[in-house]
Amino acid sequence: MFSAFLNIFRVPELKSRVLFVLGILLVYRIGTHIPVPGVNIEALAVSFKSQNNGILGFLNLFSGNALKQASIFALGVMPYISMSIILQLLTAVIPTLEKLSKEGEMGRRKITQYTRIGTVVLCLVQGTGTTYLFRNFGENVVYHWGFGFQIMTVIALTTGTIFIMWLGEQITEYGIGNGMSIIIFSGIVAALPGQLDATRRMLSVDQLSVFSLIFFAVFTLLTIAFIVVLQQGARKIPVQYANRVVGNQVFKGQSTQLPLKVDYSGVIAVIFASSILVFPSTIAKYVQQVAAPDGRLYAFMDWIVGNFSPGDFIYYVLYSALIVFFCYFYTAIAFNPTDLSENMKKYGGFIPGIRPGQPTAEFIDRTLTRITIWGALAVCAIAVFPDLLVRQLHIPIYFGGTSLLIIVGVALDTMKQIESHLLMRHYDGFMKKGRLKGRSAF
Repeated sequence: MFSAFLNIFRVPELKSRVLFVLGILLVYRIGTHIPVPGVNIEALAVSFKSQNNGILGFLNLFSGNALKQASIFALGVMPYISMSIILQLLTAVIPTLEKLSKEGEMGRRKITQYTRIGTVVLCLVQGTGTTYLFRNFGENVVYHWGFGFQIMTVIALTTGTIFIMWLGEQITEYGIGNGMSIIIFSGIVAALPGQLDATRRMLSVDQLSVFSLIFFAVFTLLTIAFIVVLQQGARKIPVQYANRVVGNQVFKGQSTQLPLKVDYSGVIAVIFASSILVFPSTIAKYVQQVAAPDGRLYAFMDWIVGNFSPGDFIYYVLYSALIVFFCYFYTAIAFNPTDLSENMKKYGGFIPGIRPGQPTAEFIDRTLTRITIWGALAVCAIAVFPDLLVRQLHIPIYFGGTSLLIIVGVALDTMKQIESHLLMRHYDGFMKKGRLKGRSAF
């Protein structure tokens, strides 16, 4: 593996792509430290500590600590991801969007344009709510509250998110891997050193036992190994191809395998489920800023915040249900058994014991449905159990299963693309036997 990393810098094109990604990420990390004018960063950091383990901690994690620093990137990529989810769901029910999705590159560009416009609208709404959120942290957080501060902050936050969206698109086009996924990945990893330092301080004052920390470290390593096995796992269906005659040439039949992945969605189901579930608490917090503290509306919003935040039973139940839904939803979009069976039939391929055509499509669909449920349940377990363990052991690391799934999944996908470049130029890959299996992100 070490030699494979060295080979990256021996391929000029691959080297330039990797350096381009690193440069973009440097720009992104610099942007997370540029604060919105009119906000007292020190006062905000003090107020943020008491609410860091709830929904605000989750939002701060996905923004790469930008929310805690009142950065122009405080909204992160969540508005873009949310709009992508909305359009993908609408594509399945609106004929016009479905037709656009089947028109190739031109249709994809049109949908991308709709996504960008919708992202701006969501940024304006969430940016307005964020101004009230800053004010609610304390009287000293916002220097001069007023309409001017709100307009300036909303414009800054919207511009920041659009710039992040542009950075992600540049990574996807000129770099390696999926841009949005890599930006989320970098934000989560960037927050890790500070969390490890907080853990060290707790150990030094005996607020955390060494045994608990060792147990958590071993559990994390085992979880990472399980994630790798899950994302690389596949059910291999034997496929036989008959002899074919093309012109004067006879192509001998061969046996091959059709790999059906246990988890086609990868990190997409987790990211989509997280971004959907964050809406109720976020909107409730915004409504609380304008509702009367002793009114029924405020009490109802407080109930939503309490029950739809990480650590609550209702949150984990809904989170798991959404993960299962998006695992099946993305699999249905990314994999079409009917088209696959028709292509197999066209080239003389068949599954032993299964008739070509529609029976083959039904067999593949039935098999994929069975293995997807186990993959979805495994993803739910990884997303929920580590987070529960962190809270049970009182470890100050907001680094649960969701973070692990995103980090490992994005790392595998990026390494897979790098390996493809290396193998194409006759270099060895990252593994002595076999190849990495990745998947596309949103």
